Amino acid sequence: MSALTRVMKFLKPYKWEVFSAMILLALTVCVDLYIPLLVKITIDQGVAMKNMEVIVNTSLIMIGASILSAILAIANTVFSVRTAQNFAADVRKAVYHRIQSFSFGNLDTYQTGRLLVRLTSDINQLQMIVQISLRMFIRAPLTVIGSISIMVAMNRQLAMSILLLLPLTLILAAVFVRVAQPLFMKIQKKLDNLNQVLQENLAGIRVVKAFVRGDYEDRRFNDANTDLMKESFKFAQITSMLLPLLRLLTNLSTVAVIYFGGLQTIGGSFTVGEIMAFINYLLSTMFPLSMLAMVAAQFSAANVSAERVMEVIEATPQVQDKSNATNLTKINGEIAFEDVYFSYSGNYAEPVLKNINLVAEPGQTIAILGATGSGKSSLINLIPRFYDVTRGRVTIDGLDIRDVTQNSLRSHIGMSLQEVVLFTGTIRDNIKYGRSDATEEEVIAVAKAAQAHEFIMNFPKGYDTIVGQRGVNLSGGQKQRIAIARALLVKPKILILDDSTRFVDVETEAKIHDALKEVMKRSTNFIIAQRVSTVLNASKIVVLNNGEIVAEGTHYELMKTSPIYREIYKSQLGNGGDDDE
Repeated sequence: MSALTRVMKFLKPYKWEVFSAMILLALTVCVDLYIPLLVKITIDQGVAMKNMEVIVNTSLIMIGASILSAILAIANTVFSVRTAQNFAADVRKAVYHRIQSFSFGNLDTYQTGRLLVRLTSDINQLQMIVQISLRMFIRAPLTVIGSISIMVAMNRQLAMSILLLLPLTLILAAVFVRVAQPLFMKIQKKLDNLNQVLQENLAGIRVVKAFVRGDYEDRRFNDANTDLMKESFKFAQITSMLLPLLRLLTNLSTVAVIYFGGLQTIGGSFTVGEIMAFINYLLSTMFPLSMLAMVAAQFSAANVSAERVMEVIEATPQVQDKSNATNLTKINGEIAFEDVYFSYSGNYAEPVLKNINLVAEPGQTIAILGATGSGKSSLINLIPRFYDVTRGRVTIDGLDIRDVTQNSLRSHIGMSLQEVVLFTGTIRDNIKYGRSDATEEEVIAVAKAAQAHEFIMNFPKGYDTIVGQRGVNLSGGQKQRIAIARALLVKPKILILDDSTRFVDVETEAKIHDALKEVMKRSTNFIIAQRVSTVLNASKIVVLNNGEIVAEGTHYELMKTSPIYREIYKSQLGNGGDDDE
């Protein structure tokens, strides 16, 4: 089953609208096919016989038929547009919903820019093909079949000689479709690349300016833009060649009708009115076939878009709930890593984490240190099941986290991630993002704990200050403190702070950790920190190196037993007044 066929399942809720559009279209075709017969009557029985009454009566009937055709066409358009819009909205909703269900592993595969193209350009292409189908693609075969039937009934010999040109039209259309489809696939890929470059540039515009890389980014954009232009130009060239060729076939067919029909008229077996009607029906045959070829190209493009859209809709989230998964209700918060191995590719030969055995008791603070790339963030991302372990297991209160639902698991976890993401809205909205029913007092309390209340109140509108896109009007430290407040507001039993104070000065960082001491007594805490000074009082310090735990213990224990920890400590603080090593 083709991707286009599969995506059309989204039309099922609108089957009555589709049926109504088709009936209205069929009636429109019937009325339009009746008009050339009226032209024949007007010429043969009115003009040729000089019968004014026939001319007037048939003209009035033609006017009425034209008005009826217009009304039916308008009604068909209303149903077609409404159906296409609803269809596109449902597909867009399905794609967005699927993206929301993706695990981090899926999001690593699908880049943001590529997903945006699928949600916009590709779905717009599908919307257009639905609308075209209900207005033109169905009309074309009905018109062709009706016109050919009437022409055969009028003059079988002339109809057969003219219809020999139809296979040429169909062959031309088939060749066009065969060439157009791969071209459109290339166009969409080039559009993906252009959108990715644009998205990266706009997101990192400050970095671009800071490193004076405007010219380089211009070249990147121009290269992607030129590639898209070249592929689009090839597609346009093919399209521009098709219409003149189809018009040539139509004109040759018209000349043939006039010549052979004229010979029969001179012989007395055909009338002038019949020639006029025959030409009208011929045009009614050739024009829809020409449009059908163009629409066929659109179908080829839509099939490509359907494949890209269905690829997302039918993608399987790498992390899923088991069919018998239970809801995790009240917990104490004991976290255990048991013989954990983890690889982003699922390849045992290339583990990011290996042989991780670690226990965190309720109320404890586990600090994780290590060089860049040692696996710190990978480790804490396993706790809320952003990724699943490759081997071993992670448990909460002895229960494997894969046996509980993701939502219930994450409802007990508060996280301040390494990359802070704020949403357009007020500062209050961002703090309440994980708990919209929180009171104003609770919002202020967590803001104070995160050392954010003071700078928030310095804004003219305080907590009603609008946060720009991605927090553009806040400093890095301010964004991090709001993110910490957001994590605290959910009152988590498990608190994870992933390098969440790296943009905060040492004094403010110390205040944050002092303020969090009381809060952390009620939760199990994991802190990834770059500064040793902030984790000296942690219940347990874990040192990672190349994905393995190489040291574990309190500050004083590690100063005596771990050369790596001592090296980290001395590189940042010197002896720091600590002579207990």
